Amino acid sequence: MHVVLAAGGTAGHIFPALNTAIAILDLAPKVRITILGTSRGLDRELVTPTGFELKLVSSAPFPRKINSQAFMFPYQFLRAVKETREFLKREEVTCVVGFGGYASAPAYLAARSLGICVIVHEANSSPGIANRLGAKLTRNIALNYPDVIPHGRVIGMPLSRQIRQLNRKESHELARAHFGLPAQGPVLLVFGGSQGAVSLNQVVVDSAPQLISEGISILHAVGPHNAINPELENPGNFDPNVGVYRPVPFIDRIDLAYSAADLSINRAGAMTVAEVAAVGMPSIFVPLPIGNGEQEKNAEPLVAVGAALLCPAKSFTPEWIVSHVTPLIRDREALRIMTERTPHTAASDAARDLAEWALTCDRE
Repeated sequence: MHVVLAAGGTAGHIFPALNTAIAILDLAPKVRITILGTSRGLDRELVTPTGFELKLVSSAPFPRKINSQAFMFPYQFLRAVKETREFLKREEVTCVVGFGGYASAPAYLAARSLGICVIVHEANSSPGIANRLGAKLTRNIALNYPDVIPHGRVIGMPLSRQIRQLNRKESHELARAHFGLPAQGPVLLVFGGSQGAVSLNQVVVDSAPQLISEGISILHAVGPHNAINPELENPGNFDPNVGVYRPVPFIDRIDLAYSAADLSINRAGAMTVAEVAAVGMPSIFVPLPIGNGEQEKNAEPLVAVGAALLCPAKSFTPEWIVSHVTPLIRDREALRIMTERTPHTAASDAARDLAEWALTCDRE
């Protein structure tokens, strides 16, 4: 068998594909796996170190407005479909699983034209354009949230084994040392997705001096292409009454970041929401204010049960952080209650479920 996992673009698309790939090999070690992506996103950076085969095809992002890109889109898209079809046919692919990234839409059409089994995994509470297309081409639809696409089956989010089996308390001391954080005192984790978030970064940096002066340390993933403010870094000896600021481009051990922190501020991408739910991480979601509003919808289940807070982007200011984060991160009882109210989503293994589906999927 040869299974292609079509992702491309952001970590929110790529990591579910990688987690599914690992689950497939756990079940069937001889199956060939290819991750299908494009050169637009983090595909090379995230896939190459894993050792999985990576195939890059032309990128054809759907245009959001009438401009030069919109006029070029039909040509670019047809080229991507042609390249993908040639690869699928030449390499005798038996199943294509798409996660809604840049490479997914061409893969769905190419696979369908060859009679190859197609599975769509929709992670968000509102489907993206690629997966809306995919859902018209197959009835094999896996969902993270219920009722997002008709006839879809809810299996959850394919998470890594490290996240599913994480015990934050047991890893706490190791995690603090890993990031150079004080063994004692509150730690705030901040990240805006795999690429970071410039607006979120600026608000956090502006509020950091006040938080640090009150003994709150900050682990801040700013994004690989965003600037780090060196003036706030504090590599010296720890003062128990003063926090430290630890900016990093990207957190490759997010499991340890969750273990090191007491509270997180983050966007509400589907992968992030699934991970904080799985590990019981008290969180404040600041949904991306653009798109179709899926990030706010992603966060709603955790906010509704009191496991997380939601702050609209327009309200997210240094003053809001100081007035809300400072008292919350010091309130151990409030944080404990938020953790207890988090759904136990780690009990399911969506990666394994999706892997079994891919291995038994019939040709269409």
